[in-house]
Amino acid sequence: MEQLTRRSLLTAAAAAAAIGTAAPRALAIAAPSARQEVDRSPRRKPRKALKWYMIADGTTVADKFAIARDCGFDGVELDSPSELDLEAVLAAKQQTGIETPGVVDSVHWQKPLSAADAAERAEGVAALERALRDARAYGATSVLLVPAVVQKDVMYGDAWTRSQAEIRKVLPLAAELAIDLLIENVWNGFLLGPTELARYVDELEHPNTGVHFDAGNLVRFGFPHHWVPILGARIKKVDVKDFVRSKNSFDVLLNDGDTDWPLVMRELRAIHYDGWFTAEMKAGNRAYLTDLGKRMDGFLAG
Repeated sequence: MEQLTRRSLLTAAAAAAAIGTAAPRALAIAAPSARQEVDRSPRRKPRKALKWYMIADGTTVADKFAIARDCGFDGVELDSPSELDLEAVLAAKQQTGIETPGVVDSVHWQKPLSAADAAERAEGVAALERALRDARAYGATSVLLVPAVVQKDVMYGDAWTRSQAEIRKVLPLAAELAIDLLIENVWNGFLLGPTELARYVDELEHPNTGVHFDAGNLVRFGFPHHWVPILGARIKKVDVKDFVRSKNSFDVLLNDGDTDWPLVMRELRAIHYDGWFTAEMKAGNRAYLTDLGKRMDGFLAG
């Protein structure tokens, strides 16, 4: 047996101290910050929405909103920038009772905030500012953002620092308009784990930031329910879709794929999430959307 020397004892003590200080820091990244404490008030009834593009029938905004309502949905999530007429949207809301809970930034893939070209990033910022203003005008509460796209010529670290720098430019406007800027987890080669996504949001240090959680996008790589307790109250909106691992495809009816929605819901209820659930699946007619709404009810009502 090796003899314990004073030097070896000191070395062991230093190593133990290092582990003791590192562990809390790692846990702190995963836990909700003080501004993101879980709301434990009584849960509201889950509200269902769908993306604007999914409504295949109808010609006017009012037609499409009425179809969404008749198929059992409470809201429609819109795109911006877009050609939608504001007055038509507001009139359709008034006529149908349909809400517009959120807006999707429509150019974040084409003009990513991680682009090497400063002019391209500036276009992305301008589009995001437009989306924030449109969200306010529509009566929405959030804008969904893909913050960066990692590519062969866009280094991961650069994507992180560039996108955060550009997002910080628009956060004062988000606060002024009372609109949340929500980061979505997507197939962009970025924010590949829940602790990383939590850290990215927390580093922005702003109450109008959070996560638009997409469980279906995670099935290819892992298990969506693992992410929920780590992201916690950062999750402010949820997208709904399904995915088939064996086919590497989203082309499946909800609940017929590998996204275990009852398990995801168990974890969402554990963090007291009671916000919007927005379908993001293929477009379809009234019969398809009615069936989709019922499929959503199957796990939302549990």
